Amino acid sequence: MFEWNQNFRYPPRFVVTGTDTGVGKTVISTLLTLHLGGTYWKPIQAGISPSTDRDFVLQEGGIPLKRVWKEAYLFERPISPHLASKAEGVNVSFDRLMVPPLDKEPLIIEGVGGVMTPLTDETLFIDLLKFWNFPVVVVARSTLGTINHTLLTLEALRSRKIPVLGLFFNGPGNKGNRDSIEKIGKVEILGEMYPVDDLRQYCETVRAEASAR
Repeated sequence: MFEWNQNFRYPPRFVVTGTDTGVGKTVISTLLTLHLGGTYWKPIQAGISPSTDRDFVLQEGGIPLKRVWKEAYLFERPISPHLASKAEGVNVSFDRLMVPPLDKEPLIIEGVGGVMTPLTDETLFIDLLKFWNFPVVVVARSTLGTINHTLLTLEALRSRKIPVLGLFFNGPGNKGNRDSIEKIGKVEILGEMYPVDDLRQYCETVRAEASAR
């Protein structure tokens, strides 16, 4: 289940990044898109089997196709983008990663890997975050090792003066880790996503709650 501050005021555009790959960025992005009635975009996807993160948002999240943008870069191999792009002979350029102006719906942008993930031999994902200059939400594991990874991520973002909206934990509840990161990292905890048996059904519940507001 998802415990979160539903009254938190999100900006019109923000990025969901993480402390690493596989920490739950797609799940949190999906739930935030449902909650806010927004539009989802993962501009860089590395790995297409068995499915992409965009597929997950469409199928598990049940978000309409018109509210899910296509990737700017879609690479076949599930490896770092700078290696995946080389394997396919593609150059990752910020020119293809420009965010079009929005109308009314908020835009939730899902990042790739962690903030220091290489996009090319010269650029990291954190460079793209600085280029966009949007505030970020950080997703972290709740389990062992998360204190170090999360504090390093926050330090990297703040050193580039990238605004951090807050933090979501994904995994079994761990009060010790949560309290330590909140205190040492001086970051707002926006919520926690605990394991659920049926994520698709849970997404339907969040969508119904959002529609009822």
